[in-house]
Amino acid sequence: QVIQVESGGRLVQAGESLTLSCKVSGVTFTQYVMGWFRQAPGKEREFVASIYWSTDSSTYYADSVKGRFTISRDNPENTLYLRMNNLRLEDTATYYCNAMTGLGTTSPYFSSWGQGTQVTVSS
Repeated sequence: QVIQVESGGRLVQAGESLTLSCKVSGVTFTQYVMGWFRQAPGKEREFVASIYWSTDSSTYYADSVKGRFTISRDNPENTLYLRMNNLRLEDTATYYCNAMTGLGTTSPYFSSWGQGTQVTVSS
């Protein structure tokens, strides 16, 4: 059974940077394309970014975060990261990690989700 534990979210001002982490257990981390999703209040959960299994990995981003966010992974530590620069008000959401059905897709692989980590961007 997969377990995802997200952390690193907090209140920041617009323009600031933040790095999120997601520790994954219960599965073989290196077998999966991994990704970040987010859900803003009153909205559907949406895809943010994904990264291929190898450390020199290919990445894929939603247009809304391209050029501002960077996804990375530490395979020995079973940990996924999301570096977020130049944060905007519209980035306010709860952020989650999950495996992906493939690189270039926007669909999560596992039906279970972690508790997420809240990012709030203020003006």
